[in-house]
Amino acid sequence: MRDLARMTRAELAEFIRDGGGADYAELMREADRLRHLSYDNEVYTRGLIEFTNFCKNDCLYCGIRRSNPYAERYRLTQRQILECCSLGWELGYRTFVLQGGEDPYFTDERIERIVYSIRSTHPDCAVTLSIGERSRESYQRFYNAGAQRYLLRHETANDEHYHKLHPAAMSPENRKRCLWDLRDIGYQVGAGFMVGSPFQTPEYLADDLLFLQELQPHMVGIGPFIPQKDTPFGTFPSGTVEQTLLLLAMLRMLLPTALLPATTAVGTLDPLGREKALKAGANVVMPNLSPTDVRKKYLLYDNKICTGDEAAECRFCIQGRVERAGFRLTVSRGDHKEWRMQHDAIGS
Repeated sequence: MRDLARMTRAELAEFIRDGGGADYAELMREADRLRHLSYDNEVYTRGLIEFTNFCKNDCLYCGIRRSNPYAERYRLTQRQILECCSLGWELGYRTFVLQGGEDPYFTDERIERIVYSIRSTHPDCAVTLSIGERSRESYQRFYNAGAQRYLLRHETANDEHYHKLHPAAMSPENRKRCLWDLRDIGYQVGAGFMVGSPFQTPEYLADDLLFLQELQPHMVGIGPFIPQKDTPFGTFPSGTVEQTLLLLAMLRMLLPTALLPATTAVGTLDPLGREKALKAGANVVMPNLSPTDVRKKYLLYDNKICTGDEAAECRFCIQGRVERAGFRLTVSRGDHKEWRMQHDAIGS
């Protein structure tokens, strides 16, 4: 098995273009071994709360983009968010992920109050935010309020590709600045990208892998691109589960202790997609805690699964899937191990 960490951009691109070639089977075995070495057969669970689908941005691939006139907008109140967390706590979740569009209504003060309220009610839980690009000062305020994790997909590390996916008002430089700020503050940082997005090339994917090696995030979320019919990319083909699994295994090789989700998107394209992702090196699942009456409104892409399930259904469905795949769903915060050791050492 070739050492991916020593490959050049051209070599990584060729490896991706060949689908791993003769090394594919060994890559999958090694990814599984490395996941087991760091996390045994444990799979961490996070309770996802999609609390707003308003967004000021106009990303060309996203179903909740600002200019989509067909998106049925909603916002959860702080009370509704806390109710989701209380239900999640009863179901065994010890991490809550607040995900939403970049909604100006949710000011720094509102986010601070929500984070503080969750941590006050459930002091042993972890709060993860996934609310887009903010200032360093904002990120520091959220961290001080009790948020310790932040998910911000970089989407693509190649500047040319980034501008093909986003409006002119957005910049790859600011996206990356946010990620470095989050790392510097002390968050467990999650980055990531879409696999098979419009205009993507193996060279662009190699750029993603090289950027992630530099950033050294604690979590990397990747999933296949799936079009949403009311966006400019609505007629583009989806990415593939096969290429997503290849890149998951490559990420496990390049970032052996990273937290890698088996995303809903792979489950949308393949009924066994999440199980396959776990066997390719993933070790996180994120069932949905959002109220069922808003699930179908948070449609970043078409045909998303589990939009009609109650929270308990999602919880026990994913547990069954994880166990049938040969893994064990754990009831814990599921911190990145190296981050946990560092923060234990400084008493935080």
